Amino acid sequence: MRGARRSARGESSRKAAGREVEPFTLCGEMSHLTRATSEPCRRARGAAFARRARPFSAYELVSAREAGRAGGAGFSAADRAYLGRQHIPTKGPWGVDDVESEAYVSQFSADGSLLIAGFRGSRIRVYDAEKGWKIHKDISCRSVHWTVSDIALSPDQRFLAYASLTPIVHIVNVQNAGKESHANITEIHEGLDLTGGDEDEDFGIFSVKFSKDGKEVVVGNNEKSIYVYDLSANKVSARIRAHKADVNAVTFADETGNVLYSGSDDSLCKVWDRRCLSGEKSAGDQSVATYRGHSVLRTLIRCYFSPVHSTGQRYIYTGSSDKSVHIYDVVTGEAVKRLSWHGSIIRDCTWHPYYPTLVSSSWDGFVARWEASGDDDDHSVLVADEMRGSPYYRRYGDPLVM
Repeated sequence: MRGARRSARGESSRKAAGREVEPFTLCGEMSHLTRATSEPCRRARGAAFARRARPFSAYELVSAREAGRAGGAGFSAADRAYLGRQHIPTKGPWGVDDVESEAYVSQFSADGSLLIAGFRGSRIRVYDAEKGWKIHKDISCRSVHWTVSDIALSPDQRFLAYASLTPIVHIVNVQNAGKESHANITEIHEGLDLTGGDEDEDFGIFSVKFSKDGKEVVVGNNEKSIYVYDLSANKVSARIRAHKADVNAVTFADETGNVLYSGSDDSLCKVWDRRCLSGEKSAGDQSVATYRGHSVLRTLIRCYFSPVHSTGQRYIYTGSSDKSVHIYDVVTGEAVKRLSWHGSIIRDCTWHPYYPTLVSSSWDGFVARWEASGDDDDHSVLVADEMRGSPYYRRYGDPLVM
């Protein structure tokens, strides 16, 4: 007599049929997908210790792989992410730079070899992460109003786009020989006019991103809209009336360039499919999806998912007005770590795409680096007294203290 047929969960078919189907929820789906990319695959789980619900150790996973019990020559992406996410960059910080103005934005390149930081006023610095964080390019920007509001590196890492509270995005070559780049003096900073030449002194750009193929640039602005600029045609190819307040964040979702994400001061995140947009449609909201629940206070502070390669996007990390970087677990929703050292608002931060390194940029003028490992007796680690003696503090003091 043959045994009862088993379901994927190991249950008998009768028991599985009687079990109620769990209702779909967005939180449940996110938890499931995140676990799938950041926890050991079923093959590795069975090889290491089947049916035992406890944390894996690196030793057990490596032993299973070396013994050939994992069913493959190497780790799966999920196995690698599981090991990588154990190493959160909490040690330090070490100084990358100290400038006499607020640091507004920071961003690693896609391969992690470069770090770009933008400061209030007209300065952007590109650092070589593989050569001791030395300055690779020191850029004096053109036509900046108040601050550099956002930066974006092209997919081939040749060109940097920078934006300010003006209608023009500027493009500069960061891979040519000169270390100093002064707008239209030592190098040409090509301007992309989003208003088509119409004078609009109130138009300001908060977010700029390249498409995955480098052929387009998308911006979010204080006109409550999204603009897409075609670099080949040298003109705006799409205008979307997107939100009821400033559009502070916008990006291309994938390689096709058809889907866009946007976030706004109206406390909404929206998904847009450019194939569904038409000038013949009504003036109502044409977004594909809208997400609610968060709030926006005081200043634009960006948050991100941790890298796919090293963590499986297991964490969300963000700067904060409480002068700290906060790291949260996507699955549990719990706060995992809080990185505190800065003396003012941390407006932006960036996690290296492959290594356990995180960089924070703050209004105290410091760009600081955090690592997963480090010597507690390392005298190069920054201390609070150094921050208070920085050029920024001697000049401005703490902007949060009245």
